[in-house]
Amino acid sequence: MDPLALAAGTALIGAMATDAWQQAREAVVSLWQRVHPERADTVRAELGEVRTELLAARAAGDEEAEEGLAVDWRRRLQRLLASDPSLTAELRRIIDEELSPLLPPAPAAAAGPVITMRANASGNSTVIQAGHDAHVTGHGTAR
Repeated sequence: MDPLALAAGTALIGAMATDAWQQAREAVVSLWQRVHPERADTVRAELGEVRTELLAARAAGDEEAEEGLAVDWRRRLQRLLASDPSLTAELRRIIDEELSPLLPPAPAAAAGPVITMRANASGNSTVIQAGHDAHVTGHGTAR
């Protein structure tokens, strides 16, 4: 799958769960308006239905249903790009300027926990610190 369609589908579904979902919907509908204007109203209505399904999936903690919605829109966007490759730049702009700004910031935990370690050793003490698993063997040798 085209990485751009992958990113767009993911960003679209994420943005559809925000209070600014109508802005996300209209940004994507504008693509259909350019290529298939006769389908634009149908796409607009379908995105409204997707939002309802998405909010229900999130309320139920159903990550599989949410991923299914993203997969569906990734495929649709992939087909749209295949039918008109000139939309590539416009889709990239929509992701960067319209969808991504609507997404909530990624939680700090996604980048990994912040770890602060301090140790004081004196005499013949050994201190072993690790930000993840530590395997200690033999005479205090860590690897």
